[in-house]
Amino acid sequence: MSTTTTAGHLIVAQLERAGVKRVYGVPGESFLDVLDGLHGSSIETVVTRHEGGAGFMALAEGRLTDLPGVAMVTRGPGAANAFIAIHTAHQDATPMILFVGLIPVADRGRESFQEFDINAWFGSTAKKVVTLDDAASAARVVDDAIFTALSGRPGPVVIGLPEDVLVHAIESGTVEPRKVSRPAPAAPDLAQLEARLAGASKPLIVVGGEGWTQESGEALARWAARHGVPVVADFRAYDAVPHRSDAYAGFLGYGRSDANAARLEAADLIVFLGCVRGDVLSDGYTRGLDAHTVVVNADADLLGHFGRMDQHITADVTAFSTVLAGLESAVRPVAGWFADARADYLKFSSAQPDGGAGVDLGVVMEILSQEMADDAVLTFGAGNHALWPARYLRHNSANSLAAPRNGAMGMGIPAAVAASLAYPGRQVISVAGDGCFMMNGQEIATAMGHGAKFIVLVVDNGIFATIREHQEAHYPGRPSGTHMTNPDFAALARSYGGYGERIEKAEDFAGAFRRAVESGLPAVLHLPQDPTTRSPKSN
Repeated sequence: MSTTTTAGHLIVAQLERAGVKRVYGVPGESFLDVLDGLHGSSIETVVTRHEGGAGFMALAEGRLTDLPGVAMVTRGPGAANAFIAIHTAHQDATPMILFVGLIPVADRGRESFQEFDINAWFGSTAKKVVTLDDAASAARVVDDAIFTALSGRPGPVVIGLPEDVLVHAIESGTVEPRKVSRPAPAAPDLAQLEARLAGASKPLIVVGGEGWTQESGEALARWAARHGVPVVADFRAYDAVPHRSDAYAGFLGYGRSDANAARLEAADLIVFLGCVRGDVLSDGYTRGLDAHTVVVNADADLLGHFGRMDQHITADVTAFSTVLAGLESAVRPVAGWFADARADYLKFSSAQPDGGAGVDLGVVMEILSQEMADDAVLTFGAGNHALWPARYLRHNSANSLAAPRNGAMGMGIPAAVAASLAYPGRQVISVAGDGCFMMNGQEIATAMGHGAKFIVLVVDNGIFATIREHQEAHYPGRPSGTHMTNPDFAALARSYGGYGERIEKAEDFAGAFRRAVESGLPAVLHLPQDPTTRSPKSN
């Protein structure tokens, strides 16, 4: 049923009909009519302190839920600030929608205030870029954006909103949301896969991507454990299958164990489920390139896949895992292939003291693994600090990790805000480097304003450690541009109204963590670390 409305209000109505619960953004005069439509809406408007924070929150919501996260920013500078999240969502294959206010249509091409070319800016990094030039199409454009973001290889969609088009009065209504197909594997494809599995002596499953549920992760893990096939996770897709399963053998990519690197090389059949053989997973296109390869992925184009491919099964990860769980496959791995993979993982993930001055993160991670809830959501950005939680903290619940696969700094705190709002009953923990925290740490103010609760561990070593490590390898004795001057992070948290505590030694962490939990506030635990400690100590 259509009624007289405006394009801005219709956009909100379509988002409501799609089930969107929150939009994240920094307000701008270019999309006032959308903001007016959000007044009194069932959708919560989460006002962030920076467009980069808004974008990362939307990305995290897209990662952790079954709908794209939605961000709204204004033209020019606002769009520029949000670009980092679009690049991250594109490389991470995560669904999100970015609405960008634009100048009036009549002002285009005159170098108007804050004018920019939305297609030129976002065309190479977004899955689709569209400008709403027809007010009556507002509902259809929003529905198409959601469908596009979720279907095939997920990704970001950018919608430009000319401010004059938004206020056009139209006789139009919402549209029925399109359903995204979740294809199951075809019988002939399964038969081919079964034959390949029967002929393999060292099969390996690599899981990743989006769309995993608790049921699908457990179903795959049960099948793999029953048939003796190790399962490893793609970089920062550690929550795809439960780590308690005997089939889980750790992860690939940055921070991976040497044992898993060798396992990828030794495998004679690799099944990529929800992901592809990309740069980080394969150690820069150097490992596991020649094994018989099956890719199970809904993306018909398999963007990012490199190396050999013998079979592509176009299927959704949940549908595929459910079907596979019911099969009794004729898999006969060589002796020790499965048991050794699990044993290597258990050894690698057993926290060891790092030694050195400052707070020992190895000890902290051991304590945290005992203190944190089993369904806790973990967030972190990019940097050496992320090596510790990736290695030592275990995921047994789906949708329990939000971290950038493209190496973008600054995601951890915005992601923690979004995770807390999406899952108010779950514990949220963020591990942040000092450099990463300072990029979007101001979003603690957003958490205070919207009732988000989480605990942040700020690892403070006073340097950009990842880059310093590269300098030491390639330009020894010549550090340059990697020193930082930091605030008192605990006092900073208290200044926002949150909880803050500085910890001088790892043995004090348990008590501080419990006090942070009991505070019921966004909390920061400041952990000074020895700047010469670059990564967890080898077992």
